[in-house]
Amino acid sequence: MQTVMITGASRGIGLEFVSQYNADGWRVFACCRTPGQADELADIASQSAGRVTLHQLDVDDGASVAALKFELGDQPMDVLLNNAGIIGQRDSGRGGVDYEAWQDCIVTNVFGPMRVSEVFADNVAASKQKKLITISSKMGSIGETQATNSIVYRSSKAAVNMVMKVLANDLGAQGVIVTSFHPGWVRTDMGGSAADISAEQSAGGIRQVIAGLGDADNGGFRNYDGTVIQW
Repeated sequence: MQTVMITGASRGIGLEFVSQYNADGWRVFACCRTPGQADELADIASQSAGRVTLHQLDVDDGASVAALKFELGDQPMDVLLNNAGIIGQRDSGRGGVDYEAWQDCIVTNVFGPMRVSEVFADNVAASKQKKLITISSKMGSIGETQATNSIVYRSSKAAVNMVMKVLANDLGAQGVIVTSFHPGWVRTDMGGSAADISAEQSAGGIRQVIAGLGDADNGGFRNYDGTVIQW
């Protein structure tokens, strides 16, 4: 059975990933900070014939990541999906940066995916598909940025893109395909109700692209529809 581990699985795109992978018959390790409060996630798990299991994970906490590794052991993971993330200070710009909020954003959006990827890299390498995926953002593209605001969020996504590029160089020798994705502007709590696309469209598009990834895509940065985004 194909297996995927998803962080930030209790809402938004993460929850949609769980729903879609479950519908396709995958084994899903659905991870979030407070599984006991994740009612929609629990509903999916209860109807999944045991394919979907809920796991406590706080990507900000190294001990939490280590505890999950102890729980799951050497289980191969065809896809590791780093989805957990925060927007941080929305109105951050010159003269108005909240440095504590910036630090919190870096901890979650950069340290978090690195912690998870580092600890579970061998699980991915032991699988058939060997795909390590991180949900980033086009807002982290240096080449496409002309904005004068959102320094906090933009910098965190630019940083995690570099982390994943370095991991791609490192893990490529083991056949692991490391790819970052822009999910689009999605109608979630983070994206807001005025966003362009639904979580279903975003997750479905990303899943389709993930399914077709090959060795040449290692170290890439893609839009949810598969188009390449410049670093």
